[in-house]
Amino acid sequence: MKKAEATRLKILEKAFDLIYAKGYQTTSVDDIIATTEVTKGAFYYHFKNKDEMGISIINELMKPSLTKGFIDPLLNENDPVEGIYKLVYNLLMKNDFLKVEYGCPVSNLTHEMTPWNTDFNNALDELTQQWIKTMAESVERGKKNGFIRADVNSMQVTMFVMSGYWGIRNFGKLANSKKIYLPFLKELKKYFETLR
Repeated sequence: MKKAEATRLKILEKAFDLIYAKGYQTTSVDDIIATTEVTKGAFYYHFKNKDEMGISIINELMKPSLTKGFIDPLLNENDPVEGIYKLVYNLLMKNDFLKVEYGCPVSNLTHEMTPWNTDFNNALDELTQQWIKTMAESVERGKKNGFIRADVNSMQVTMFVMSGYWGIRNFGKLANSKKIYLPFLKELKKYFETLR
């Protein structure tokens, strides 16, 4: 990796850490520069402004990471009842990237940025739509393979699961404890059994 590429990546990674912990709007370019120990000139060489950097964080850091953690596990899962539950369980209880005290980075940016920034809205919606599509396809595969009843609506299941996931992430953030996830996971497991 060339020095300029390494500097750019360092800026994105350090900025992500700050934004995940503090929020996008309360993280300034000066905060990012101080953390990355690059000059203001170096920052503006790579990004014309903070919002361009923010979109780059979504596209270059979050998309690959979330694809690996949220999308890939569902692509080849034979039994989606087990697969989706296991995915949500792992995201809540075992994933080291997602911090309970900070919540879900996609959810955080959605709440903070999409009401007033179309570029953020579009980038975050693309991420979310990819997860929706993959989960709904997984449920459809489960119906075809006999793991899920034929009358189950895959989009309703998907939206229910995703809404529950985003919601419980916020409760975890408030409580700063993974214990808050346990009743949700228990009820989610019962819900999935009703799909068979």
